[in-house]
Amino acid sequence: MKSKVYFTSARLSDGIAGIQQKLDRLLAQSRILDIVQENDTVAIKMHFGEVGNTGYVLPEYMRVICERIARMKATPILSDTNTLYQGKRTNSKDHLQLAYEHGFRPEVVLAQVEIPDDTNQENCIEIPIDKKFIKTAKIAKFYYDAEALVDVAHFKGHIMTGFGGVLKNIGMGCATREGKLAQHSDVSPFVKAKQCVGCKECLLVCPVKAIEMKSNVAVIDGALCIGCASCIAACKKYAIEVNWESGGSKIQEKMVEYALAVLKNKKEKAAFINFAMKITKECDCLAKDDPRIAPDIGICASSDPVSIDKACMDLINKASGKDVFKASHPNRDGTKQLTYAAQLGLGNLEYELITVGEGQEF
Repeated sequence: MKSKVYFTSARLSDGIAGIQQKLDRLLAQSRILDIVQENDTVAIKMHFGEVGNTGYVLPEYMRVICERIARMKATPILSDTNTLYQGKRTNSKDHLQLAYEHGFRPEVVLAQVEIPDDTNQENCIEIPIDKKFIKTAKIAKFYYDAEALVDVAHFKGHIMTGFGGVLKNIGMGCATREGKLAQHSDVSPFVKAKQCVGCKECLLVCPVKAIEMKSNVAVIDGALCIGCASCIAACKKYAIEVNWESGGSKIQEKMVEYALAVLKNKKEKAAFINFAMKITKECDCLAKDDPRIAPDIGICASSDPVSIDKACMDLINKASGKDVFKASHPNRDGTKQLTYAAQLGLGNLEYELITVGEGQEF
């Protein structure tokens, strides 16, 4: 049976108030928040954006979601985990400060913000899943303990996985740093010597000093590399690449296995929302504002993480007249994450798209 994906058309030109109204109408029509019961703690997984990046889902939109959950006499908590790469999102203190700087303050979003500190093992939990790559997943215990999970993702391209939606936001996003490292372990990049100009930008961003210069060419020590891909994003000459035949598909499958672990105790207690606006080539982790690669589409909501990501990809490519994600990352096939997720029983590749119109009651 096809899964239901609810959709409302929205553009940044609609303005914040207009998008808030459309989102509220979408939530009411889709009833995806019916998973929430009185007294539930609801973990709302999102991305608070990186310094210099504005592609993240705005706090004004998160307020709409949190307000609806609060009306159900439940407790919404906005959250994310810390990153492998260097920056303000590496530790919980700076990460929380960045969230506040980007407007995610309790008085604005009507919810507390929590960044689990995975340097404290009490905040981590191991989930046995015994799958092809991941036998035991290491995730932030906050997501396991919460009675319900609402995932809110900005749908965009991604340098490692082709595109990123709710599956990536859950699988990579709910993992501890040890769990993130396990997912990246097969994607140690290499330098194409003829294209390297010796600018040393990759050295500056490497968090573990795995790169050195030899004869004015960068060389990556695979034994030290943690696979965070910061160097790939930093290289303006496209001189750093990954063997995608081995590592590229594995990271998507590992990510999906982690999503399975996160959702293991959330049967019928998880909901998913994708914002397909300001669709960029790279993810919101990059400390810069990428230009759009596709027109604004709108917002999707579903109880199926596979169908919602597939629907967003289809809507964007249809509106663009081409596969914009394949065009942006020709060596990446983002559909592998969808296919594998469906194989693991996380959701359906086939879906029914239900458009929520302007005139419907909410």
